[in-house]
Amino acid sequence: MSIQKTLRKRANGHWVFARQVLQHPLQIGAIIPSSSFLERRVVAAADIASAKVVVELGPGTGGMTRAMLRALQPEARLLSIEINPIFHAHLAHIEDERLIAHLGSAADIREIAAAHGLGLPDAIVSGIPFSTMPQDMGAHILADASDCLAAAGRFVAYQFNPRVAALAQPFLGEPEIGTELMNFPPMRVFRWAKAAA
Repeated sequence: MSIQKTLRKRANGHWVFARQVLQHPLQIGAIIPSSSFLERRVVAAADIASAKVVVELGPGTGGMTRAMLRALQPEARLLSIEINPIFHAHLAHIEDERLIAHLGSAADIREIAAAHGLGLPDAIVSGIPFSTMPQDMGAHILADASDCLAAAGRFVAYQFNPRVAALAQPFLGEPEIGTELMNFPPMRVFRWAKAAA
């Protein structure tokens, strides 16, 4: 793909993102898409390069999705679950046979993964805003994510607000926390590793 075409797609994605932020501010956890610095940090934290199955919660317009696909092995699969139909339509334009773009709720992660015949994910990456959703829904998503992870799997959430750490504590324990300053706004990256069987 030419540099000009890549830049046009990125600009279009930013415009789509901005319109959806204005229409659904509580559903979207950022005011602009993730920076390339944040994308690299999340991909490394989740160890995407070694994963066979990855689940992404809240891919938005697909910046993090593309970053993960660049790191993903040729035989691996990436299931991206997006609740916003505009974002989902944007995501569906990514041409990569490893990607499964699913329109649905992260609250149904277990059923969605099973419907696509995927094994237990080695990594789950989440950009959904746990700080603005009802507490019981956030806890349900995190409990299911913990249950669904393969042994030694990683759950990584990039969030502006630290609420996810408290919500995840009963299911995943204490996270490792880093901060990516080269993002607007600066973003915390929370990482949990499930105990090996």
